[in-house]
Amino acid sequence: MSTVQLSALNAEILRNLGVVATNEGALQRVAKYVRRVARELTTDPTAMTKEEFFARIDKAKAGPTYSMLPDEDLTAYLKRQGPLHRSDDFSTPTLAKTS
Repeated sequence: MSTVQLSALNAEILRNLGVVATNEGALQRVAKYVRRVARELTTDPTAMTKEEFFARIDKAKAGPTYSMLPDEDLTAYLKRQGPLHRSDDFSTPTLAKTS
């Protein structure tokens, strides 16, 4: 669709919305339809199936665990663990393994 056609379509929609805006019931129907169309056009990056969710939990449980020592504060714990890095699998910050 060309820019001119897109502008004409946009103008038509705005003109028709001006007519619809005077009727509350019609405006609610239009809003509901626009929300539905917008929802179809967007994707949720956090959406996952139940199987993917539980596979992610199982993988996390199988990975390394970290715990603070008794009477250790957060600053000392983070210094002991080393710098943070990004996990390749989940794009969430995790602690780097130190040798």
